[in-house]
Amino acid sequence: MTAPVDALDPVRAELLRAARASADAVRDRARADADETLRAARATAEQVLARARDLGTAEGAADAERERVRAVQDAWAAELVVRAEIYAELRNAVREGVRRALAEGAVPQARLAEAARAVLGTGAQVTAAGGGGVTAEVPGRRVDLSADALADRALSRLGARAETLWEAP
Repeated sequence: MTAPVDALDPVRAELLRAARASADAVRDRARADADETLRAARATAEQVLARARDLGTAEGAADAERERVRAVQDAWAAELVVRAEIYAELRNAVREGVRRALAEGAVPQARLAEAARAVLGTGAQVTAAGGGGVTAEVPGRRVDLSADALADRALSRLGARAETLWEAP
């Protein structure tokens, strides 16, 4: 006995391929940005340490440690900002890819409406969503199969694997 074929499998596969391609490009940019940020932070930390050595006092050493910690914190904060920007770019690119795929008929709107009714029942009120896809409602329940919601779900399925965007290959 074979498992039923899900009509959304090709879309999922394409979304995953597009997300991986986008993630690879984003990861490469993130690495370059992170490397530059770390280089600058290390250079700053080295300058701070050199200044502290020149002072040669306990106060200078304490100041240097505070500056080193602050430089590390600043570098981490800058990296987090870059990560957030790159993730937002990835999210936008994936959303655009899903919108384009739906506009090109990768999954017919009727199939999405069918899927929504399968979840909510045949009495569901199905509405075309701006940007592609559909939303459906019955009293007290709602299903969002819009392009943006589908893209966001695909990205959220990455879960902890999203951290691999920042790792060296």
